Amino acid sequence: MTRFRTVFAGGLEVFYREAGEPGAPKLLLLGGFPSSSHQFRNLMPALANRFHLVSFDYPGFGNTEMPDPREWDYTFDHLAEIVDEALLAIDFTGPMGLYLQDYGGPIGNRLISLHPDWLRWQIIQNANTYEEGFTEAWDSIRHVFWSNRTADTEALVEAFLEPETVKAIYLSGHPDPTRISPDNWNIDLHFLARPNAHRVQLDLFYDYRTNAERYVAWQARLRRDQPKTLIFWGQGDMLFSPAGGEAYLRDLPDAKLVPLDSGHFALEDCLADIVAGINSFYDENVK
Repeated sequence: MTRFRTVFAGGLEVFYREAGEPGAPKLLLLGGFPSSSHQFRNLMPALANRFHLVSFDYPGFGNTEMPDPREWDYTFDHLAEIVDEALLAIDFTGPMGLYLQDYGGPIGNRLISLHPDWLRWQIIQNANTYEEGFTEAWDSIRHVFWSNRTADTEALVEAFLEPETVKAIYLSGHPDPTRISPDNWNIDLHFLARPNAHRVQLDLFYDYRTNAERYVAWQARLRRDQPKTLIFWGQGDMLFSPAGGEAYLRDLPDAKLVPLDSGHFALEDCLADIVAGINSFYDENVK
C-alpha cells in the first residue's frame, strides 16, 4: 500500500509517496516535467513487495508548496538541495537504487555528487545526459532562450506550458493513445494553472542550461565509477531522442539498454515490462 506524507525541508512542506517496508532495499524515484510523484502511482505498489520506495513532489510541482519565484530560486541546485534535506529528514539514506526520469536525471546526479556512497545501482528512463539526446523540441530553449532571456524569448518557451503541448508530451510516441489516462495531463494542467506556476517552469527551463554544462562531468563520473545501470528508453519521446539512451553505452558498456515502443512517460503503457525488467536486473546484478 502507498502512503501519502509530508515532511518539512528547507522551510517548505514537501509532499511524498512511500511504499514498501523499511528495511527492504531502498529505491528512490525521481521524476520530471510536467508531472510529479503521480507518475509513479502504479510503479510503487507493483514493486512494494521487495523494495522500500519514496518519491517526492519538488517545490512548485504537485502537492508540494510553491513559494513565490520572486523570493525563492527555482534552480536544479535548489531542487536537489530540498530533496536531499527531505531524504535526511525521513532517514531515507545510505546505499540505494535511483530511478531517474527527465528532471530526475539532473537532480539525481546532484544527489550522487553529494553522497556518492548512496548510489548502489540506477535505473535511467528517458533522462538525458548527452548532447545528442536533445530533440528539435529543445531548439527554441537551447539556441534562443538560453542565449538571451527576454519577454520575447520567454513567449517562445511558454508554448511548452500550453494544454495541447502538455497533452502531447504524454501521447507522443505511444502506439495506442487510448492506454494513456487523460488524468495525467489534466492533473498537471491543474497545477500549472496556479499563480506563478508558469514563472516557476520558465525559471527551470532557463536553469536547465546548467545541466547541459555538467554533462561532460557526469559522463566522466559514469566512466570512472561504472555504476550498475538499467536503461529504459521510450523511443518516441518528443523531448529526448533514442540516441540519448544509446549514448550511455559509450561510458557504461556493461549497462543494459531496453528500448521501449513508448514515449516520454513509458510507465503509462509499459509498466509490466519495466517492473519485470527491474526485478530481473536486481536479481541478476545487484542482489
